Amino acid sequence: MKHTLASPPHIKMDVCPTARELRWLAHIDRHGPQSSEFLYEATRDTHRCRDTSLRRLQALREAGYLRLPPQQHQIAKADFNPYVYDLTKLGWDTLADHQELERHCRPTGHWWHGYWVSAVSSAIEIAATRAGLEYVPAVRILAIKDVQMAIPLSKGKLIPDQLFAIKYPDGFRAFALEVDRGTEPVRSPAARKSLKRSVEQYREVLDGKLHQRHYGLKSNLAVLWCFNSAARLRQFQDLLPTAEGQFLACSVPGGFPRQQVMLRALRVVFEVH
Repeated sequence: MKHTLASPPHIKMDVCPTARELRWLAHIDRHGPQSSEFLYEATRDTHRCRDTSLRRLQALREAGYLRLPPQQHQIAKADFNPYVYDLTKLGWDTLADHQELERHCRPTGHWWHGYWVSAVSSAIEIAATRAGLEYVPAVRILAIKDVQMAIPLSKGKLIPDQLFAIKYPDGFRAFALEVDRGTEPVRSPAARKSLKRSVEQYREVLDGKLHQRHYGLKSNLAVLWCFNSAARLRQFQDLLPTAEGQFLACSVPGGFPRQQVMLRALRVVFEVH
């Protein structure tokens, strides 16, 4: 039987989120929509039963705290993938009673692109936490000087897909995240966005230390590109005449983000310090 993505409107359950479930709400608030697989992994340090996690996510959905974005069904073999959850107004209102919200730093724009960004940043936080490292979200970085994500350039501005930092044993390292799903040209003679233009914009930021001026960062900035194919990764590497330590790149197979596959690809983040 085919699953429906609509939450049953007639079901009203008396459910109050537990401490673990508030962590789920906060994780979605910080990163964006999350699959049940990622949410389970985010709290596996205290709750190891996967089936219980899936049942509780279903209960939160039926109680009106979570919803299932319909876009997740617009992919081949969607019924074989874990459900992707996002917060409802009730979910955000409930979380706001416990902490400051971070929703203004979530990815925006095309849903599938934003979901990939949220999956990548989520996987990085999960891996960093398990390694005993501190993950610093964009909201804390932007609060240093109370600025927006967009970095002013000599012509226009540069808006990373996401921004975060990691505290290693020897200090902090900030990262600008770019997720490339192969929808833009490698080069373009026009003014439209291309991979080559993005590289040039980030070179302007790094050479002029604009990230330090704009965000108030004292640490170095690395740019992490995440590609959905090895071929696209090679095209990116061809744009760099020499190995540049401030540009990191990895490829994650396209389709639906899976946590273990993504963690293997993102090891590059934990090898730069």
